[in-house]
Amino acid sequence: MSPEPQPFQLVPGTAGSPVLLHVPHSSRAVPEHVRDGIVLDDGALERELDHITDSHTAALAARARDACAQAPWQFVNGLSRLVIDPERFPDDREEMLAVGMGAVYTHTTFRQRLRAPGTDPQPLLDRYFHPYAQAMTAAVDERLAATGRAVIIDVHSYPSTALPYELHGTGPRPPICLGTDSFHTPPDLLARAEAAFAEFGGTGLDSPFPGAYVPLKHYGRHRRVSALMIEIRRDQYMTEPGGPAGPGLTALAAALAGLVDGL
Repeated sequence: MSPEPQPFQLVPGTAGSPVLLHVPHSSRAVPEHVRDGIVLDDGALERELDHITDSHTAALAARARDACAQAPWQFVNGLSRLVIDPERFPDDREEMLAVGMGAVYTHTTFRQRLRAPGTDPQPLLDRYFHPYAQAMTAAVDERLAATGRAVIIDVHSYPSTALPYELHGTGPRPPICLGTDSFHTPPDLLARAEAAFAEFGGTGLDSPFPGAYVPLKHYGRHRRVSALMIEIRRDQYMTEPGGPAGPGLTALAAALAGLVDGL
């Protein structure tokens, strides 16, 4: 049996940086004991990973970090979102439950069964979801203590063509979608992001994916924690679905670095 991948990693940045680059969906790693609870065969699982994974976003964030004058901190999920999705609410507030994609997915991007009916999500929540949330909360608390504020930049990607699981798939699909939160995304952060990514053919707001990740401890409570989700349409930097990265990755990393340096 191969060793289990590291569930998550906090990569230190400059002590005075308030920025935390969060990369939650870049990994394809599914531990063997989790794979045993998935009803897809190996080929179908690999195809699902092609579609559901935000491929190369960890590399993009790492390149941006290296290009920054003051290195941001990074929090990177080491496991696939098919294990747990750390950005979902772990209860019935989560709208993606409607398509079987809450904190522990029961269905795939094509609305097929991922896990058997009646599968208990609690063991995965206890082993992976809650420790991840606690560690991410601690990372934000550390930025607050060190700098007086925390800026979470969520790094994602999305397919150029809508997949059946998408709840808002009929809306615009701009080259760069900026996901915002009415409480945690201040106008100046949004304006800086729009300027940083303007060269890629324009940005859009909250379509096809709205919102921005903030730990529940701070969500809707602490304005010193600001947040923005950056969703990059995959045809801007890679071969879809799940293929290699292209030259667009370098330009996008430079744009992300420019945004971070302005914060």
